[in-house]
Amino acid sequence: MSYPQKIDLHMHSNISDGTDSPTEIISNVKAAGIELFSLTDHDAVKGCTQITKELEGDIKFITGAEFSCKDEHGQYHILGYNYDAAAKAINETVDEGHRLRMEKLEKRLDFLNSAFGFAFSEEDKSGLFSLDNPGKPHIGNLMVKYGYAESKEDAIENYINKFHAGSKYVKPDTAIEAIIRSGGIPVLAHPSYGKGDELILGNNMDNRLRRLMDFGLRGVEAFYSGFSPKIIKEMLSFAKRYDLLITAGSDYHGKNKMVKLGDTNLPAAEDYPEGLKRFIITVTNEN
Repeated sequence: MSYPQKIDLHMHSNISDGTDSPTEIISNVKAAGIELFSLTDHDAVKGCTQITKELEGDIKFITGAEFSCKDEHGQYHILGYNYDAAAKAINETVDEGHRLRMEKLEKRLDFLNSAFGFAFSEEDKSGLFSLDNPGKPHIGNLMVKYGYAESKEDAIENYINKFHAGSKYVKPDTAIEAIIRSGGIPVLAHPSYGKGDELILGNNMDNRLRRLMDFGLRGVEAFYSGFSPKIIKEMLSFAKRYDLLITAGSDYHGKNKMVKLGDTNLPAAEDYPEGLKRFIITVTNEN
C-alpha cells in the first residue's frame, strides 16, 4: 500500500487548551497538506465527534484523546486512538478527567490569590469554568490581561507551576483500560518527557514502558516535534524491541504554542519504520 506522506496524530483544539476550533483544525490541516490526522484534546471526545461529522474529502481522520495520568511511579500522558467515541468506557474516563481538571482549576485560582494576591472578577472566573477543559494557558492568558504576568509563558513558569496539585489524577491503567474497552489503541505520548524538565531515558524508560505494557499499552509516540534525533533513535529502538506501534505528533496548540501543524520530525514515507506502517494499516483498515 502507499502510505500518507504527511501525518500529524497529536493536536489540540479549543475544546481543551488549543486556540483553533475543530472546524478551524480541519481547514488548517488541509492547508498544511496533512493526509492523516487525529485530534487529541485533553480529557475530551467532543471535538472528534464534531470533526467526524464535518470532515469531507480524502483526508483520513481517526479519533483521539490525551489523558493526563499519574501513579506512584510517575506522570504520563496517554493517547487513545481510533476508539468508538460513543463507548461508555471512554466517556466515563473523559468525565472523570474533566472533573479532576475542574477541581484543579479551582485550587489553582485559590493558590494564586493566597500566594500572590492575584484576584479575578467573578465574570472572568465564570468564563474559565464555562470552558470545556480549562488549563494553564487559559489562566495564564487571564493573568496577562490583568497585568499579573508579562506573558502566558511567564505566568505558567513563574506563578502557576508553583502550585502542586497533589495526587488526584486519572491512573494510567484506568486510561489504558478505557481506551482498549472502547476499541482503541493506547499510546504513550512524548515518552521521554516526565514531570517538568524531567527527561526519561535508558533503563528508566525501559522500566516505564514495561510497566505500562503490563496494563495494555500498545504504542509509543516516537516522532515528536520536541524530540532530538538521539531521543527518536532510542524510542525507535524500544519500539522494535517490544514490538510496539509507532505514532508521530506535533502537539499543535494553535497560538498557545510555537509549534506548527505537521512538525513531527518524520522521515519520508518510504523510510517509515515498521511500527508506524502497522499503526497506519490498523487505523485505516488498509492492507
